[in-house]
Amino acid sequence: MKKKLRRTMLFCPANKPKHLFTSMIYEPDCIIFDLEDAVPFNEKVAARDLLVEALKAIDYGQVEVFARINALYTDFGEDDVRALVPAGLKRLRLPMCESEKDVKDLDVLLTEIERAHNIEVGSVKVQCAIETPKGVVNSLAIAQASPRVTSISFGAEDFTRTLGTDRTKAGNELFLARSTVALNANIAGVDAIDTVYADVKDEEGFIKEVESARNLGFSGKSCIHPSQVELVHKIYTPNSKDIEASIKIIEAARNADIEKGGVIVVDGKMIDIPVIAKAERILELAVGAGIQIGGVSI
Repeated sequence: MKKKLRRTMLFCPANKPKHLFTSMIYEPDCIIFDLEDAVPFNEKVAARDLLVEALKAIDYGQVEVFARINALYTDFGEDDVRALVPAGLKRLRLPMCESEKDVKDLDVLLTEIERAHNIEVGSVKVQCAIETPKGVVNSLAIAQASPRVTSISFGAEDFTRTLGTDRTKAGNELFLARSTVALNANIAGVDAIDTVYADVKDEEGFIKEVESARNLGFSGKSCIHPSQVELVHKIYTPNSKDIEASIKIIEAARNADIEKGGVIVVDGKMIDIPVIAKAERILELAVGAGIQIGGVSI
C-alpha cells in the first residue's frame, strides 16, 4: 500500500531565497517551487539558478519537491528542465497542459536529459496542470500519456480567465471542470490536486472548498500560504470511527481472502473490493497524519 500522500502542495516563488530555505518547516506533503507565474519575466533566469543551487545544498527531508517550470513553448521552459534535472529534481509540474502531445514532448526531453546525465530513465515524474477548457476535456488522455505522470492538477484562475468568466466563492462555474479532472485522475490511477484558494484571510471559505475537493475525489489541495497547510491536513485526517471501521473491514477481507474478488459481510453490510480499497485509503491518510494503527500493516 504505502502510497505517497499529496494532501498539500505549498507554492513558493523560486526567486525568494528565504522560501527556498524555510518552506519545509511548515511540513507540507509537497513543495512546488514556482518558476512560472510567481516570477517576473526579468527574474526567471536568476530564479532558476537559485533553485538549482538550493536543490544541491538543501535537505528537504520527507517533503516531495516539485518545480513548476515555464511552459515548453516559452523561452524558458526547456532550459528550466535542462538545468533542474541534473541538479537532482525528480518532480516537475507542467503548466497549461492541454493535450497528450504536451506530455509526450516533455517525456522525450526528459529521456534525453536522463540519458545524458546517467540518470535512470523514467525516474523524473510529472504533474500536469489542467488550466483550460481544452485541458479539462483532454485530462484523461493527459493523465494516461506517460508513465511519468503521477498526478494532474486543476487551476481555476486560468480556467475562468480562458472562459471569460469570474471565479466565485460558491464555485458553481468550476463544478463540471473540477469533477471531470478528479474523475479522470481516478480512471488513470493518478492523484488529483485541487486549485488554490487565493483569499488567505477567508479561512471559512477555504475550509469549505477543501471539504468540497475531498468529496469530489481530489487527493489534495494546492496551497499559497503556510497557514493553509494545517487546515488541509486536518480535513484529510480520518476520524476515529472511520479508522476503526476500516481496520475491521481490512481484517475481515484478509481472513476471507477476497483480494481477487468476492463479497463478505461486515456488521451487516456487504463489503467488496472497492469498499476495501476505500478502507485502505482511510488508513493511509491516518498514518500520514501520524496516527498509530495497531494490528494492521499498511
